[in-house]
Amino acid sequence: MNGSPMNWGRSLDLLEVHCQGEVGKVIVGGAPDIPGATMLDKMNHINQVDDSLRRFVTFEPRASVAMSVNLLLAPLHPDADAGFIVLQADRAHPMSGSNCICVVTALLESGRVAMQEPETIVRLDTPAGLIVARAACRDGRCLSVSLDNVPSFVEALDREIETPRWGRIRADIAFGGVYYAIVDVDQVGSEIAPVNARYLAEAGIELKSLLADEVTVKHPLLSGVDEIAYVMFRGEEPDGAVRTCTTLKPGRVDRSPCGTGSSANLATLFARAKIGVGDRRISRSIIGGEFTAEAIGATEVGGRPAVLPRITGRGWIYGREQLRISEDDPFKKGFVLSDSWGPQVDMLG
Repeated sequence: MNGSPMNWGRSLDLLEVHCQGEVGKVIVGGAPDIPGATMLDKMNHINQVDDSLRRFVTFEPRASVAMSVNLLLAPLHPDADAGFIVLQADRAHPMSGSNCICVVTALLESGRVAMQEPETIVRLDTPAGLIVARAACRDGRCLSVSLDNVPSFVEALDREIETPRWGRIRADIAFGGVYYAIVDVDQVGSEIAPVNARYLAEAGIELKSLLADEVTVKHPLLSGVDEIAYVMFRGEEPDGAVRTCTTLKPGRVDRSPCGTGSSANLATLFARAKIGVGDRRISRSIIGGEFTAEAIGATEVGGRPAVLPRITGRGWIYGREQLRISEDDPFKKGFVLSDSWGPQVDMLG
């Protein structure tokens, strides 16, 4: 059959990647320039001035609730190989471990950064700071990625809040690239298992809303990083691993063990003197995926004691896609519906 070729005009090219089951697509071509002298400036521009690109790639009909999209950008830091910003349904975020692993995997396996075997070092410019990644490589594949994450620190341990559903609960407030409230899962009468994902997702969003009214955070060095981004539930495994379940707006759970959450939890263990430099913990996700979290050093941030985390995991490229940008598309801004996005869709604006 003969026909006229489709006129694509403007389009976005993406690589489809997941890290331990958590989808973190990477925009590798076609994105508009984002104003700003730093990655942090660019993230704040997306959040405060123009979020049209974020909405286009993270809302229906082009996306689903259980995914993130990473905007690949030319680096602004003089030592970086590439820059990126995490785009999610609620806003742009300064850092994500699983998404960073997706980005490194995409850069190396697509040839955008030259792969060296057996190890390639990739330096990434993010709104949270410079991330150094060490990728184990063989036969053109990225077999694992170790991220030297930004310094992670505790704001408060055992911060108590009153809740209508669970009474008084305690949360550790810590920064691991974004701010977390880390809650022992037994306090909400549950355990971290696939069958409880909906309950935990809704509980996490409810707690996030309550915490926003009671707990104020503000990063001492990063302008605009001033909210608890996620509630992460925590449990202990018989083998000593930490079971993690990070909850994200509008109401879903992270499929991966969560790199920034694992970094924040590492900071709480460090603050309680339960680990020291050189110690490791396994973080295990709700579906059984694993990261290794290692304390590789100690420092301070704004006068706060901080740990230097190294997070190791793996990502997989599973496809590629091209998104057409049509000015006459009635749903160019995207939409969400409560049948799949849950009852909190009003939070997305």
